[in-house]
Amino acid sequence: MKTTIMALTIDPRTDHAPQVQTVLTKHGCIIKTRIGLHEVQEDSCSERGLILLHVTSDSKEVEELEKELKDIEGISVKSMVL
Repeated sequence: MKTTIMALTIDPRTDHAPQVQTVLTKHGCIIKTRIGLHEVQEDSCSERGLILLHVTSDSKEVEELEKELKDIEGISVKSMVL
């Protein structure tokens, strides 16, 4: 079992976040930590979001998660195995 750190950007966040949430929920058992970030100002929220995932699983499950995320329009994914 390997540890993977995955970073994904969502742009525009408000349009694609529901699809991302569906994929993350589907693979929730392999996600150990999830951190969601977006810039907030007094009068608005950024349309570009960033999610960091700490995933522990075999490579096949991690690859499936990454592929499903990349299949969503507006999503960019990068990962590293530790």
